[in-house]
Amino acid sequence: MTSRLLQASLGSPDYDGIRDALRQDTSTEVLAVRGLSVRASVLPLFKRGADGGLRQAVRLALSGGGPVDVALKDGDAELASATGAEQTVTLLVPEVDGPRRVTLEVRDADGLVGAAPLDITPQRKWNVFVVHHSHLDIGYTDTQGTVLRHHLDYLDAALRLARETDGRPDDARFRWSVESSMPALRWLSSRPDDQVAEFVDRARAGDIEITAFPMQLHTEACSTEELYRQLRFVEHLRRTYGIEVRSAMHTDIPGAVAGTVDALNAAGVRYLAAAHNWAGRSVPYITGGDRLARPFRWRSPGGGELIVWFTDTPHGMAYMEGNTVGLVDGYDLAEDLLPRYLGSLADRPYPYGPGTFGWYAAPGQVGAAKDPDFLDAVHLRVQGAHADNAGPSIVPADIAHRWNETWAYPRLRMAANADFFAYVEEHHGNRLQTHEGDWTDWWADGLGSGARPLGHVRRAQNILRSAETLHALADDRSGDRTGAPAEIDEAYDRAALFDEHTWGAANPWEDAEEGGDSGGLQWTRKSQVGYQAHDDALDLLQAGAGRLGATFGAAPDALASFLVVNPGTAARTDVARAFLPRDVVAPDVPITLVDARTGDPVPHREEEVDPDEWPTRPIGRHLEAVLPDVPGHGHVRVDVRPAATTPEPADLGLDGTIENEFYRVAYDVKEGHIGSVFDKAAGRELVNTASVAGFGQYVYDRYATAPHFNHMSGHMLVHDKTMLGDRAVGTHATVTRAERTPAGERLVIEQHGKGVDWLRTTIDLYAGVPRVDVRYQLGKQPTAAKEAVFFAFPFAVDGPPDAWELTGGVGGTGVPSVPGSAEHMRPIRHWVAFEDPEMTVAWATLEAPLVQFGSIHMPYAPFPPTLDQEDGTVYSWALNNIWDTNFPSQQQGETTFRYAFASGAAGSGRRLGARTAAGLTDPLVATLATGTAPPAESGTFLRVDDPDVLVTSVGRARDGDGLAVRLQSLAAGTVETRLHMPGVTRALLSGGLERDPAELPVRDGTMTVRLPACGVVTVTVLR
Repeated sequence: MTSRLLQASLGSPDYDGIRDALRQDTSTEVLAVRGLSVRASVLPLFKRGADGGLRQAVRLALSGGGPVDVALKDGDAELASATGAEQTVTLLVPEVDGPRRVTLEVRDADGLVGAAPLDITPQRKWNVFVVHHSHLDIGYTDTQGTVLRHHLDYLDAALRLARETDGRPDDARFRWSVESSMPALRWLSSRPDDQVAEFVDRARAGDIEITAFPMQLHTEACSTEELYRQLRFVEHLRRTYGIEVRSAMHTDIPGAVAGTVDALNAAGVRYLAAAHNWAGRSVPYITGGDRLARPFRWRSPGGGELIVWFTDTPHGMAYMEGNTVGLVDGYDLAEDLLPRYLGSLADRPYPYGPGTFGWYAAPGQVGAAKDPDFLDAVHLRVQGAHADNAGPSIVPADIAHRWNETWAYPRLRMAANADFFAYVEEHHGNRLQTHEGDWTDWWADGLGSGARPLGHVRRAQNILRSAETLHALADDRSGDRTGAPAEIDEAYDRAALFDEHTWGAANPWEDAEEGGDSGGLQWTRKSQVGYQAHDDALDLLQAGAGRLGATFGAAPDALASFLVVNPGTAARTDVARAFLPRDVVAPDVPITLVDARTGDPVPHREEEVDPDEWPTRPIGRHLEAVLPDVPGHGHVRVDVRPAATTPEPADLGLDGTIENEFYRVAYDVKEGHIGSVFDKAAGRELVNTASVAGFGQYVYDRYATAPHFNHMSGHMLVHDKTMLGDRAVGTHATVTRAERTPAGERLVIEQHGKGVDWLRTTIDLYAGVPRVDVRYQLGKQPTAAKEAVFFAFPFAVDGPPDAWELTGGVGGTGVPSVPGSAEHMRPIRHWVAFEDPEMTVAWATLEAPLVQFGSIHMPYAPFPPTLDQEDGTVYSWALNNIWDTNFPSQQQGETTFRYAFASGAAGSGRRLGARTAAGLTDPLVATLATGTAPPAESGTFLRVDDPDVLVTSVGRARDGDGLAVRLQSLAAGTVETRLHMPGVTRALLSGGLERDPAELPVRDGTMTVRLPACGVVTVTVLR
């Protein structure tokens, strides 16, 4: 008996409840008499009569009475009638072309029970495109390997089911859309030739469609190059198998980055089916989401465009709408629910009423400004079961077969994903809304739940750009060919596997060996691919630097020479880090570093690797040297020469002040944050000293919510600070190191703080470098308590940030975004810029992408602020533990967060932002010059002459022997730049994927390249 008390809490809407709500919402009680209730629904359901004319359906639901007869009458004329004791009766009346009032009569054996007026209205003749797929969660429902093997099994089944229905009418044949192409790519490489041939034939015929994304990515976690590179498989499918990829599917994640449009266009894709899972954490209505139509055109700043179908049904039902209305359960349920759903879609802002999905909103918010759908077509996704990672089923095709034999409308078509878009473009293309900008992901806050591996992946993304460039330049100089391009692709793929949207099991706090409770195993594998991507990137960087160094000779009279390469676009004075082995120069030999261009000494700092302390590491000296004016994508030689003495660091005392030519930074030990950053050139304080938060202050929030309840965060409604259980800041600051060396000044502070075992802050001001570098290192123990860590940066500027870097684009306070995008937090790439009337300020982050502008918001819907708005403050949301499913439930260990900021004269914040971030993302690379070539003092491999255009990387071209130079524009409008590369005789221009290139005129190694606003292009160059 006791077992009946126990009910599982799945944290998801109940199907029976949803369906009952749909029946209730789409019917009206028209008669209630003598205990009998009759509810009526006028439905978009048509059948052809014997005369060939259409008859439309009126469905009656009867309850509380015995057997009755029902009839619809127009005056004395009977339009339709039925006899019996059925609880649900469907009557067919001649189609109306305008509202028509009829009379419903109900009779029993004793005569008339009651009569009531009923209005019959015209109904839309729908075309229902049933898109059968399986949503790929790489994890969540089971361990990652198990899930992927199952998806390959599904493709075997899809072929079998397609064969079974070959003789059916076209609309009722089994069709399958491969939502994420990774399983298809693995399947094609592992199955026998005859099966592959059949698969390819069916893909070409439209029975099976492979869509563009290899997996469902948190696109905001991707770098721009990673996002584009994950679409390279589209061209592989076209060239290897003749399979054209026409569309993409974006599933589960409620948002996508601005760069998605241009990236898909570069792959030849123009259609995107987006099915967002709101899961209670996403509240698009409060940020304009009710202005977003289901079909719309999504346009990039440069004019690229996607036609998007946006399934706006809340919770995870967005990608199982077909399941919700019975299309995988059986014909009778589908016949009951599907017409109701379509009728509601035509007449109401949302097909389901408020609260149906357990989503909470303030009164009046739901559907306040949304218009009903205007199409005569609907894109309905269906999975073989009511779950993620569900396999294919013949049931939807069987339903479509019987349905189309029974009803004239709606027409059901088993469709591939792109079929729907082709129909919409042909019949409704001129009626679609157009929106621009970022579609900010509401789930991006979950990225902070894995801060340490996320930081490793973000470092890897930038290291890989430099590594690929070094290898490509080494190839170009030496004529060698290595396996580096394939290894770089593999490292990017590992980074993408980490950025895939499934970060943990359904119940991540559990540690079973299989199923949705295998949280420990799933997170171990997920974080491992992130760490592996970082290791691989470092391996590739080391190898690339060594290969390039081997093509340069050392100065014959020097102890050694370093080749210092700037992998960034702009020339800059910056710090270069190098290792000088003891077998090259003994550690006890004093040295000076000399700029080969001028003969001037290069200021440097040394740190010896003591053989007694670190016998397991290479012995020698780590050097930090500040090198002036290193050209973008160029190199400088630095010679190691003997010196009389080695300068010792000077102790600066404990007052917490350091400075260089550009800034003076004073740390307030008593308050535990930076008290002042004074810009010497501008004569201006950069810190807003009146801010509620100190500059660089550690802020720890703890929330009064229970852990270890699936989807708990999606059921929380917090309109104020009620659930903010505790807020604390770092205390007991102590200066542990303050020193000056020729390379600059450094300040190290130790602090205590809630939520961490220890906290260390390191501030660097390098000599001659117009930038402040700040590094936080913290150690923490795991806790299931809901928590968040912020670092505050209140700048003394007049307004909110003007621009911030996004994956494949630039956002900003005045930059458009797709209605309904998240606004309480932003997942940026690396930099934020303020454009004050008198100066420009830029702030940059390496490891931590989440920021909140002006306030700290509660992490529960509808995400109210907890502080008064201060426009000039950037809060870096470094880590958090607020999710109850899919993301890790706790995190621990030593974690590093690096930041930089700078100021300059009033001007382009985008340019200053990119230059400031480059110190973190594109550090100078120093390697020993070990070749036999004549020593070169300096040189430039390539350059662009527009300051708004970045050369993000150089790689081997995927076709031929040329180099692929990848360019990205920061400008809000179209720009033209000259690309200079000595010795180039031919060039080809393409989108970021080298697809369908066009000839680009070359003269004396110079090409003029036109880039659309915030656009990405590739120039393939040949010598």
